[in-house]
Amino acid sequence: MPSHRKPRTRMSTTAPALGVTTAALASVSLLAQSAGAAPAAPRPSVEEVQKKVDDLYRQADLATQKYDAAKQAATAQRAKADALLDQVAAGTAKLNDTRRIIGGYAAAQYRDGGVTPMMTLLFSDDPQAFFDQRRLMGRLSDEQQRTLAAFESERAANAKKRAEASRSLAALTTSQQTLRAGKQDVQTRLAAARTLLSTLTAQEKARLAAVEKKKQEEARRQAAELAARQAAAAKKPAPPAAGGPAAPSGPSASTSKAARALAFARAQIGKPYVWGAVGPSSYDCSGLTQAAWKAAGVDLPRTTWDQVKTGTPVATADLQPGDLVFFYDDISHVGMYIGNGMMIHAPHSGAYVREESIYYMPIHSSVRPG
Repeated sequence: MPSHRKPRTRMSTTAPALGVTTAALASVSLLAQSAGAAPAAPRPSVEEVQKKVDDLYRQADLATQKYDAAKQAATAQRAKADALLDQVAAGTAKLNDTRRIIGGYAAAQYRDGGVTPMMTLLFSDDPQAFFDQRRLMGRLSDEQQRTLAAFESERAANAKKRAEASRSLAALTTSQQTLRAGKQDVQTRLAAARTLLSTLTAQEKARLAAVEKKKQEEARRQAAELAARQAAAAKKPAPPAAGGPAAPSGPSASTSKAARALAFARAQIGKPYVWGAVGPSSYDCSGLTQAAWKAAGVDLPRTTWDQVKTGTPVATADLQPGDLVFFYDDISHVGMYIGNGMMIHAPHSGAYVREESIYYMPIHSSVRPG
């Protein structure tokens, strides 16, 4: 008897494998297309890295000057707030003394059986309005009237001082917030510079050192040219003063001060740059120039932006040892001229106080303190 069973259909074992393979190939193709559509960014050249690092250091210098200004403002604001709070405390003590005198008057009136206007006045929110009651004033002796007038004057003055102290404390809070923001700004930019340098290979670091050396050599060449021009100018005899013989030569008081400032700056060579530092173990750029001239008896402001306004403007060709040279359009860096186109300065984080050509950075202007 013929069988009616349907023939078993053999399942293909190659189709699924083919499907997986096809999908994988499609994925690889898609990835390849994506990679082709968005290629990796090209690695920056050593010259580009140096330019970026230099720019980050300059930005950190600028942020440091803002930090220095905020720190100076916060220090001054704290001193002002403390002085006002001391005045408020002294005023309160004096007010309490006068209050006790008035209390004695009120107690005497109470014992004598009279009304107690003194006590009403003592606790009144508006003593001046109470003064306007002539009937009360008529009952007071001259001494009592003077005491009451002094009490009102002291109360008004103390209230004014309290309000001023409150405003000063609010300004101090703002200065402290600016100080914290400035600190974070400096740290962020310095961290970015360190991170960028850390990505370089040993070969790239060697090339970067070569680029830096070339930059230094060019700056020294320009310094030597300036030194030659200054030496030539110094050999020319000075024209006689009008109406009389030439003034006798010799060191002036300003030259002596410059020599002392310069001697101080030389003694700091090798100490580390630390942003916000004013010595004696470390300095930022304006901290160094401020400390150097202070050693010569000349007080300079804290920041480059204020130092550039102090003293007599000087052309680059007329620079003398001790003069301050400022750099960049934002006046974010300063060094002290030592002659022959060279200066002493605190360069940037990670570096040390050193001698360097003034042409290492773009010059903004120069001044002669003292």
